[in-house]
Amino acid sequence: MILEKTITINYHKGIHTRIAAMVVKKVNNIKKEYKNTEIYITKNDKTVPLSSMILVVGLKIKKGDSVTIKVSSESENISDILGEVCDYLTQSDFYEDDEEDEVDKIINKDALTLEQIFNSMANAVISINNEGKITLVNIAMLKILNKSIVEVLDANIDDVIPNSILHIFSLSKRPRLGIKTKINGISLLGNYTPIIIDNEFNGVLAVFEDISRIEKITDELIEVRQLKEELQVILDTVQDGICVIDSTGVIQYVNDAYLYIVKENRKDIVGKNIKEISKKGIRAKVLETGESAIGEIIKKKNGTTIIANVTPIKINGEIYGVVSVIKDVTEINSLYEKLMMYDEKNKYLEEELLRYRKPNSAFDNFKGYSSKTLEVIKMAEKAARTNFNVLILGESGTGKELIAEGIHYASDRGKGPFIRVNCAAIPENLIESELFGYEKGAFTGALNRKYGKFELANGGTIFLDEIGELNINVQAKILRAIQYKEIQRVGGEELIKVDVRIVAATHRDLEEMIRQNTFREDLYYRLNVIPITIPSLRDRKEDIPYLVEHFINKHKGNFNISGIDKKVIEILSSYSWPGNVRELENVIERILAMIDDRKFITEELLPLYIKKGDYKNINKVEKKEKEGEIIKILIEEDILTWKEYEKIIIERALKKYGSYNAAAKALGLTHRTVSLKAKEYGIEKLVTWRKN
Repeated sequence: MILEKTITINYHKGIHTRIAAMVVKKVNNIKKEYKNTEIYITKNDKTVPLSSMILVVGLKIKKGDSVTIKVSSESENISDILGEVCDYLTQSDFYEDDEEDEVDKIINKDALTLEQIFNSMANAVISINNEGKITLVNIAMLKILNKSIVEVLDANIDDVIPNSILHIFSLSKRPRLGIKTKINGISLLGNYTPIIIDNEFNGVLAVFEDISRIEKITDELIEVRQLKEELQVILDTVQDGICVIDSTGVIQYVNDAYLYIVKENRKDIVGKNIKEISKKGIRAKVLETGESAIGEIIKKKNGTTIIANVTPIKINGEIYGVVSVIKDVTEINSLYEKLMMYDEKNKYLEEELLRYRKPNSAFDNFKGYSSKTLEVIKMAEKAARTNFNVLILGESGTGKELIAEGIHYASDRGKGPFIRVNCAAIPENLIESELFGYEKGAFTGALNRKYGKFELANGGTIFLDEIGELNINVQAKILRAIQYKEIQRVGGEELIKVDVRIVAATHRDLEEMIRQNTFREDLYYRLNVIPITIPSLRDRKEDIPYLVEHFINKHKGNFNISGIDKKVIEILSSYSWPGNVRELENVIERILAMIDDRKFITEELLPLYIKKGDYKNINKVEKKEKEGEIIKILIEEDILTWKEYEKIIIERALKKYGSYNAAAKALGLTHRTVSLKAKEYGIEKLVTWRKN
């Protein structure tokens, strides 16, 4: 039950310290007499227990002030309790004399001062008595507890702070300092002191310091330390050299890469002033002016050339230091050269992809089911399982390049480059630079370094087609590349290691050339480790029907070919095919171009020389066709200019022979003349091989 009553204080000095002590004594006697009784006093909405002298004094109650007395009790005499307290507080005379009056002033002043200090403390304070009841608490402690003073004073400590350890120290009666605890999730550092009065234990006083912010700062410092360590690892891992200088010019930090580039020891640099080391250097200038220096090229005393980016460290416009980042130009040049080499390889392989699509099976493009054809493929498969050089022999048009490709892609080098070189298509004065590359300035027009085919084939296979066309000098250099696995660029001195497998091919009799001293015997034996001879088409005529069907499907495009006359197959099979498979493909293309709407291939579509079975008359037939074309041109009403006729003639020669050199020989002109004319007329793209 709760009762309350508002009264007016009549005592002329108000409720000062001594009177407050008397009131507290009176209230404590009542509480002893009536159990479970609490008595409070309220002034200006501030309520405190009447059992706490320091809190009552803190209300600063004067004569004439209205206060409310509230009693909470289970006693039936609650009205008497309320009346007794109100009567005691409203009396106008308390026993006192003049000397006590002066003492009261001093005590009251000190008590108020102590109350202000007590509640202004940043540390939380709480005390309990012998019974574990809370007797004292300040504002800082109330904030931690998130409770009002009415809820806390005279309450049991375990009810206010569950699992409190204050009562433990009340048993030991010894002070304990620096004990970490948590109240309401707040980390606190507590000092526990026993209250001893007249050698008697009267309770425990606890003072708590909020260390949650300190713990947070500690965690942040740990994170900063970890971040610093991570940054240290990053800075020591990067390949750029980094140097940090403070506002006075003293070098505070350099990473390992910086020491490596400048060839210095850490102890000789860190701690030194940049003005002592390089007074007129870029870093000193940036520190003085505050302006960045980007892309500065510096020649060090040790011969190293570096590129430096120097940037000031500015905070709110004030310079706090300088950061210098350097890179060794030598390393950049090395990376550039590698990039250029890979770029050339890439360009070459892109061109290769345009003209070749790797089959599912390495030898699928070499068509045929005859026993001789299968023997060639079997031999090539065996060669693919080794790393030895291969020499492919056979007439022109038999498919030597297809076997070379199959050997490469079926071998362990299949993922490496496959570089083709037609030795007959490259002018004699350029073949060496094409095979081995050249250095910048090696000859007129050599503006940049060029990588040769051997370097581009590193890790893979180089196919030297028509190797019998090479001169003796170039043969000697290829022999050296085989023996020592190294080459030397034209105009260069450096010996470059290469890991290349050579597959060579020729239609010529190399043994006869050896006897005539036009081919090196030692090179022949180096190449002829695994010889593969491809039979001519006339020696494997069983493959002709299959090849005919293959070439029809390959070149028919949108034409729907309904069939082929058996007579055509018989005629084709009886022909001797001096041009081999390439000639057969050419004939099929011609037939498809001439076929009528019936879409049926008959013998009328076959060339005359094929039907007659006499390849010796091919030139006569072609000559008559050419003569007919010339006559047709001459009888046309509009006569063309000489340049137009010249363009037509050179264009036809390039289409037929595929290179400036071969076309020039056929026309009776020089290589240079044909090359210049082709560029003039915009027909240089017809050339199969180009210098660049």
